[in-house]
Amino acid sequence: MKLSFMTLGCPEWDLQTVIERAVEYGYDGVDFRGLQDEIDVTVLPEFTSGVADTRRRFDEAGLQVCTISSSLRVCDPERRSENLDEAKRTLEMAGGLGVENVRVFGGGPVPDIGHEEAAKIGVETMEAVLALDGADSVRWLFETHDHWIRSDDCKLLLSRITAPAFGALWDIGHTSRVGGETPEQSFAAFGDRIGYAHIKDAIYDPDHPQAMDDGWRYVPAGTGSLPLAAGIALLRRNGYTGWVTFEHEKRWHPELPEPEQAFPHFIEWFRSL
Repeated sequence: MKLSFMTLGCPEWDLQTVIERAVEYGYDGVDFRGLQDEIDVTVLPEFTSGVADTRRRFDEAGLQVCTISSSLRVCDPERRSENLDEAKRTLEMAGGLGVENVRVFGGGPVPDIGHEEAAKIGVETMEAVLALDGADSVRWLFETHDHWIRSDDCKLLLSRITAPAFGALWDIGHTSRVGGETPEQSFAAFGDRIGYAHIKDAIYDPDHPQAMDDGWRYVPAGTGSLPLAAGIALLRRNGYTGWVTFEHEKRWHPELPEPEQAFPHFIEWFRSL
C-alpha cells in the first residue's frame, strides 16, 4: 500500500512545506483538500497557470499528488451546475498533475426525500460527470460520509453506476463509528469497488471538552477504539495495493495535534501493523 496525508491536516503549510514534510516523514503522496486559506485548490495559481511547475516539484521530490478531495456533493440537486463546473476544473488540474483519484461526497436532502430518491439524483449527476471529456482518466470515489455511510445506502449508487471510473472511498472509521458496521460487513458489501481508504482514529469520551456532538473525539492513530487495524488487514488480505490516506482534520478541529507531530506518528503506527 502507498501512504499519503490530506492537506486538511496542515492548513498553515504552503506548497513547499507540504512537499518537504511529505519527503521528510516518508510519505508516498499527498491528497489535496485545500491549501492554506483556500479549500478549493482548483482556483489557486499553483494548480492552474502554475500546474506544470507544481507537477515538476512533486516529480523531483519523488512524490505523487494521489487525490484531489473535491467538494462535489453529487446527490444535491441544487448543486448540479456547481458540481459540473468543479468537476471540469478538477479534471483539467488532474491531467496536469497526473492525479489518479477524485473524492466526491454524497450529501443531498436525504432527511427530506430519503436515500432512494437522493440516490437517483446522485446517479444522474455522476452520469453527467462521467460523460465529460477525459472523465475516465481518473477514478471518482464516493466517500462513506454524511448521509452515505452504511453500506446498503452507498450501494444505491455503487450498484447503479458500474463504470470502472466510479468507485468507493472507504473511511474505515466512519463505517464503524457512525454506520455501526464491522469492517467485515462493509468490505463484504462494496470491497470490490474500493479505490481508496481514509484513516483517522477516535474514542468515545462524551465528558471530554473536545468531544464532538456524538460524544466521540479524534485521537492519534492507533490510540482510539476504531477497528482501523482490522480494516487495513482486510485490505491487505484481499490484495489491495492502492492509497491509504491519513485524514487529520486539523482545519476543522484546531485543538488537534500539530501536523509536525501527527503526520510522523501515523507513519510509525502504520508501519508497526
